[in-house]
Amino acid sequence: MFIALADDVRLSWDLLADLQQLFTYHFMQNAFLAGTLVAIVAGAVGYFMTLRSQSFAGHTLAQVGFPGALGAALLGLSPVVGLLAFGLGAALLIGALSAREVKGQDSAVGIVLAFSLGLGLLFVRLSHANNTTGIYSLLFGAALGVSDRDLGPIALTTLATLVTLVVIARPLFFASLDPEVAAAQGVPVRLLSILFLSLLAFAVAEAVQVVGVLLIFALLVTPAAIAQQITARPALSIGLSVVLALLFTWSGLAIGYFTPYPIGFFITSFAFGAYALVRLARAWHRWLAQHKQAAQKGDMA
Repeated sequence: MFIALADDVRLSWDLLADLQQLFTYHFMQNAFLAGTLVAIVAGAVGYFMTLRSQSFAGHTLAQVGFPGALGAALLGLSPVVGLLAFGLGAALLIGALSAREVKGQDSAVGIVLAFSLGLGLLFVRLSHANNTTGIYSLLFGAALGVSDRDLGPIALTTLATLVTLVVIARPLFFASLDPEVAAAQGVPVRLLSILFLSLLAFAVAEAVQVVGVLLIFALLVTPAAIAQQITARPALSIGLSVVLALLFTWSGLAIGYFTPYPIGFFITSFAFGAYALVRLARAWHRWLAQHKQAAQKGDMA
């Protein structure tokens, strides 16, 4: 349906007319609303995920969501229920299996990932692989398929995640930078670690509906990684991460609407391109600084 729709809409290069055309259909209004909520959560949670070097955990929680959503579909439940249930279960399991709070989590994360992939294989077999459209949507997202009924759980998850993150932000930041010193100061580092993994599971469950399991890093990792390349100030970095996640999501939705190509491709491409530009700009800045320093030493000699 969406490919056929892309054949009927064309960019007029009149900004006002194109915006009116973009929001003509109700499914696009839902897509932008859901994408906005997902981007805000992903940008904020992604900052702490990259700060704590837990990208592998985020990747695993996304993979765990795949069998969760398939299992829920087999039981006749909403895939979001399976995403949340399996994500929270995996977060608790990773926390329980981890010998230390952050360091040494890789083994526990790998064990949970392998088990979840096995479950996913079983659930695909049980579903007789007939629902290939549903499986494709889980892997690569279905932003244009967000219904009015889906918006309620997404909004509630967004609110719960952001409120909890605001409450624990200060001790979580302290525990992320130096967990040993934080523990010595009485900060409940292990509890914060499990709580943050649970928030990460919520963020992943939301983002899967827009970018899918395989493309989740576009919204969780890349905006935060770019922001931390630009500034070391935590509040500014979180704000910049959220803004970038919004820009990537909105741009991907808008371009995807006027073309027959997947929205997830555009979101990930914009994110990758921005990250590459920032890294090139930083390398160029360092080269100029070294060149200027060498010239000053030459003048002094």
